[in-house]
Parts: sequence; structure tokens; C-alpha cells
Amino acid sequence: MYVCLCNAVTDSQIRQAVHGGATRMCDLRRELGIASDCGKCACMANQIRKDAQAELSSCSVARSAA
Repeated sequence: MYVCLCNAVTDSQIRQAVHGGATRMCDLRRELGIASDCGKCACMANQIRKDAQAELSSCSVARSAA
């Protein structure tokens, strides 16, 4: 789904950026242009970022337990 219409950024691209090391909104802004124009996407993009980071954390915990 498109999150940032101004820059045509999807939720998949945000997740991919987080998996690639983007940990803060400024990282997403630099890499993808999120919230650099009108800013209406900032809240949704930030939530997707947090969710993707939580997924990464739970995966790494599961791997270390195995």
C-alpha cells in the first residue's frame, strides 16, 4: 500500500529500509523521501517503522533461543 503519495513510497519499501538498517524517521526521510513534502504520511510511516523493528527484534530473539 502507498504510504507516501508525494514520493510514491510503499509500506514494503519502508519495511525493506528498516531491514536494511534504517532505525529512525530521519533515515527513512534520507533514503526514501518520507515526510519530506506535505508530511501527512509521517505518523503511518513511523508506525510501520516501529512494527518492522519489532519484527526484527522478535526474529533475532527467536534465533538466539534456537
